[in-house]
Amino acid sequence: MNSFIEELTWRGLIHDITPGTEEQLDKEMTSGYIGFDPTADSLHVGSLVPILLLVHFQRHGHKPIALIGGSTGMIGDPSGKSAERNLQDDETLQKHLAGIKSQLERFLDFEGNKPNSALMVNNYDWMKDVSFLEFARDIGKHITVNYMMAKDSVKKRFNGDYQEGMSFTEFTYQLLQGFDFYHLYKEMGVKLQMGGSDQWGNLTTGTELIRKKLGKEAYALTCPLITKADGTKFGKSEGGENIWLDVRRTSTFKFYQFWLNVADIDAERYIKIYTFLSKEEIELLLEKQHENPSARLLQKKLAEEITRWVHGAEETEKAIKASAILFGKSTKEDFLSLDEVTFLSLFEGVPQREVSLSEINNGISIVEALSDLSGFLSSRGEARRALKENSISVNQEKVKEDHIINESNLLQGKYILLQRGKKSYFILKGI
Repeated sequence: MNSFIEELTWRGLIHDITPGTEEQLDKEMTSGYIGFDPTADSLHVGSLVPILLLVHFQRHGHKPIALIGGSTGMIGDPSGKSAERNLQDDETLQKHLAGIKSQLERFLDFEGNKPNSALMVNNYDWMKDVSFLEFARDIGKHITVNYMMAKDSVKKRFNGDYQEGMSFTEFTYQLLQGFDFYHLYKEMGVKLQMGGSDQWGNLTTGTELIRKKLGKEAYALTCPLITKADGTKFGKSEGGENIWLDVRRTSTFKFYQFWLNVADIDAERYIKIYTFLSKEEIELLLEKQHENPSARLLQKKLAEEITRWVHGAEETEKAIKASAILFGKSTKEDFLSLDEVTFLSLFEGVPQREVSLSEINNGISIVEALSDLSGFLSSRGEARRALKENSISVNQEKVKEDHIINESNLLQGKYILLQRGKKSYFILKGI
């Protein structure tokens, strides 16, 4: 078996593959591409598998090409969608393209002096000069409507699975994607297109177009769509929010926690898919996990590996320290070393009250801070009872009734964390 195909197979990353693909990969260094639609200025964890496919492809000596859909992104791929996408204006599209490009450059080797250096292309560059009449004449006549209607992505929309139908704009999407493959094959010798299993119809439209127009063979490979053990779509937080690769949209801590909290059965699959650990390393981890599931060694290793790959070693260490704080297994130094972004991410959703810095500098009794000033506790009496019970902490340090809050308690020069018991928090923010 071809080494690239063999690796994808044991990692669970092969769904469909056209005949002859392995032979092509064995024969020569092959150029292969995956398309990324610029629907936002950042990719999210749902994009990680396509990125990983390209990374493995390059590591096995082949040439990866990332296609940014500057033109097709204006339309939107109907595959797996129940409604038509909103069209984007040029300014928004350019912002999205720039954001995605900067992210892909972190994962793939674009150094120009290597035969298999990665390339990034934008299909708008060759689509912008093609007229409708030219496209209808040179491309449309080679693919029948019957062929297009047979694709699952089209049939689902026509057979009443969704209330909305499909516009002509979206119907032509597979032709446009097929044209991309044809153009890349003809101009750059790109012989393989990869993508998710929902893209199979679009990929094979490209191979068919190449066969009909050029009389040549092209190849396609898809990976399964990643789901959770319960069958739901993978890639969003419990609140339904996307987990983004851009730290401005999803903090490193939140990204790390997302992976740390996956179910045991999912972690066993994800450790193969989302890390570069060897088969032997993973088998050893699985053995240790089965011996002591409560230690969650698999989740910890998964979260650490993928966070380091996406956000770097330094940010990963911060996330690990913050996680230890969350579960009460940290030192005072770890807590005091939190940067503002990690601190706010760690205590996201905790109620806050603004207090003037001058008032803090003058000194505030802990009883007043807990009650009148913050409203964290309902009254001074309740505050005193809690203090006598030794259940009150300031910045995770237990305090007594005589404690005075002042500037020495400020984290990052502006925050003070009040805590009752293990899970009840309040933040004073100096302004």
